[in-house]
Amino acid sequence: MAKAAESEVVLDPKRDRLVITASSLGTVFEWYDFFVYGILAALIGKLFFPADNPTAATLASLAIFGAGFGVRPFGAILFGYFGDKIGRKYTFLVTITLMGVATAAIGLLPTFETAGIWAAALLLLMRCLQGLALGGEYGGAAIYVAEHAPQGKRGQYTSWIQASVAGGFLLAVIVVLITRQSMSTEAFDAWGWRVPFLTSILLLAISLFMRLKLSESPVFKAMKAAGTTSKNPFLESFQYPGNVGRLFVALFGVAAGLTVIYYTSQFGTLYFLTGTARVPETDALMYMAVGAALAAPTYVACGWLSDKWGRKRLLLLGYGLSIIGVFPIFWMMADAANPALARATQSNPVTLSIPSCDFNALNRVHESECAQALNFLTKRGIAYSKEASDAVSLKVGDANLQGFDEKAYIAALEEAGYPDKSDPAQREPWKIILAVFLMVALSGMTYGQVAAILVEMFPAKIRYTSMSIPYHIGAGYFGGFLPYISQYIVAQTGQPFSGLWYTVGVTALAFVVALSIKIKDFCKNIQQDA
Repeated sequence: MAKAAESEVVLDPKRDRLVITASSLGTVFEWYDFFVYGILAALIGKLFFPADNPTAATLASLAIFGAGFGVRPFGAILFGYFGDKIGRKYTFLVTITLMGVATAAIGLLPTFETAGIWAAALLLLMRCLQGLALGGEYGGAAIYVAEHAPQGKRGQYTSWIQASVAGGFLLAVIVVLITRQSMSTEAFDAWGWRVPFLTSILLLAISLFMRLKLSESPVFKAMKAAGTTSKNPFLESFQYPGNVGRLFVALFGVAAGLTVIYYTSQFGTLYFLTGTARVPETDALMYMAVGAALAAPTYVACGWLSDKWGRKRLLLLGYGLSIIGVFPIFWMMADAANPALARATQSNPVTLSIPSCDFNALNRVHESECAQALNFLTKRGIAYSKEASDAVSLKVGDANLQGFDEKAYIAALEEAGYPDKSDPAQREPWKIILAVFLMVALSGMTYGQVAAILVEMFPAKIRYTSMSIPYHIGAGYFGGFLPYISQYIVAQTGQPFSGLWYTVGVTALAFVVALSIKIKDFCKNIQQDA
């Protein structure tokens, strides 16, 4: 019965516009809620954690950012169960309401200064509620749109959901920029940061108004009428013939790879510009907004292309280009964003001679000179090499400094040409925007058709649960902890580009899995017995 309903879906322009618009806007707003935290992570680290070690505070803030992703698989299980039992529409109405309320609540939380450790605990709770909601939202929106799409148009229709994820990031960037520009830096740091979170209430109202106009998916209505809905979607996801293999492919061959590319294109780029390249956050957000806006149409274009050319072929091409392109793109970005730093790194490399040192970037206080020197260079985003020695010394240019003295280090680095901030007169904005565009376009190639891939891989009766679980495990763990893991790698190695190896490694794994498994055959088989 579900198969018949899927094959009988016909083109209805008025209905389809409403379905795509309402589902996509809801997804934009939901991801806006999730991304605002990531954009403001550095400031939130100062506000909600002890500020005596900025690196540790930022990493702790990123860890809580990752925690929101960590609970997404639980949201996928919970809301996937209800989505397959009671329907697609009502489930994603609940998820977007939970997301909007949790996000607005972050804007009302007390900071560390007034509530101490309880501030961080409440922040963690709200992030977990956000993650729980997001675990149910994506699958519902993607399936709802896909189950309204006529044959041969699933990639095109569902690509709007993928573009909406990028739209959520873009909206978050714009709201943060407008809020920052409308007040002084002091006012924004004191209370203005709350405005982007509280804006979620307005977005929630708009989304609910749009989605309440929708009717249930025709595929789910057909299953409900025939009495063929799943009794226990979670168990059946592991018991249905061949479904464990499909879950494996969806996790390691699809979700893991495209997610790390996506988060590298968004948060990896932002943290690199503001941290390593020393570009002021407002300028970095402006470059991100322009580059992301220019590249956003690639999500829809690649969804359409996957209908014509094949999903697996396009996915593998995106993976391959990402593996070979991510380092050159970031090198170009670094040269354009802070040319003086790039020149100094080449002409006057920094060498730190240190004894055996127990350095952990997460520590609030660094006692030894060795750890203090490592922490200083990490905060400055300066590349350096290490040499074993009995005592701490820093070599840069003509200077050879013994021990650790922050003022002396700053003077020596400036003398050697290392700037504290990116010089706007020397920047090449068009190159920075081009780098952002290329990274987002790579994400479009791998992410644009993912909803169509996952919807087609699983039978209708357990589709919500089966596609949500691997997607959110991949997104939650491989992608969600990417900012933390990549920044931690940089902090531990002293090499500003070393965090990109995480992206390359996970993408290479996904490429091998996707290449070795006939995803197209999986989709074909499931469509026959859905």
